[in-house]
Amino acid sequence: MTLRLYDESVGKMLIERNYPDSYYVHDGDIQECIIQLIPPYGNGFYHEICFENVHISFGNISLDNQLQLYFESDFDTVEMHFALKGKSMASSENFGKTVQFDSYQHNIIYAHRMQGKMDFYGPDLHLLEINLAPSFFKKFLPEYSGLFETFRNTIEKQQSSLITPDHNRISLEMYEILNDIMHCDRKGVFKRIYLEAKVSELLLLQLEQLFHNESSKSPIVKKDEEKMYAVRDYILNNLSTSCSLNDLAHHAGTNEFTLKKGFKELFGTTVFGFWNDMKMEEAKKMLLDTHMNISEISDIIGYKNPRHFSAAFKRKYNILPSKIGNR
Repeated sequence: MTLRLYDESVGKMLIERNYPDSYYVHDGDIQECIIQLIPPYGNGFYHEICFENVHISFGNISLDNQLQLYFESDFDTVEMHFALKGKSMASSENFGKTVQFDSYQHNIIYAHRMQGKMDFYGPDLHLLEINLAPSFFKKFLPEYSGLFETFRNTIEKQQSSLITPDHNRISLEMYEILNDIMHCDRKGVFKRIYLEAKVSELLLLQLEQLFHNESSKSPIVKKDEEKMYAVRDYILNNLSTSCSLNDLAHHAGTNEFTLKKGFKELFGTTVFGFWNDMKMEEAKKMLLDTHMNISEISDIIGYKNPRHFSAAFKRKYNILPSKIGNR
């Protein structure tokens, strides 16, 4: 089984991978490869993690210009595709149409012996793809659903297809799991167990979202969705900053009412509920991974009083931060 990625304009092979015929099956150890990208293919990295039935790949790339690459593979795969930032387009005779992903979108794709071309647009391109062996994926596919039965049939007939023609939005829960996958620092068998669990959890969220199809929610306008994501990104990059709801609304070019309603609808939590959760997540990582004391961590995430931070941490995790690690 072989995957090739090449630049036809200069006749240069960029990536060629040979996988076992049984689809990544080997002795159980994880195989990893990190490629550092340089111009004209952008600045950044592309990271692959491979173990039985699962191939994870993600990249963070800065592009000065549109990048066009050609690909070909001689095997079948089910791909969980997450476009975190940037735009991509892929075309192949197998699909009969161009598949385009924009920022914050995801879908599930079945690909049968594909070949075609891909176009990537920046300036920043962040993506994560998880390829599963079809036989492995079908074990998770629920029965008694028209959508899932149709997709199961396309796999059995080896007809390349999207599970649904319309992409879905990446939810907050999905973002948290994607972040866990990309920043996992476990080793060997423990890393494989951890990633298997995260992939299963992520697939659960994708299938649940497809099944419910957000039918109970009133859809928000796409331009408002983009503003909600702009607020989310601002919060993630400015955890220690103090802002009012009005400040955040102005930052995104909207008003307080639209921000409150749209953020809760899109992410299932309030703006400040999300902000607090992200502060506590960051604090927990620092407590586990650094030797900083409570006061230092409290100051970094924007709490002037360490006691207020400790109280907020206990409300979130039901344990005092002083009890975490060796503190």
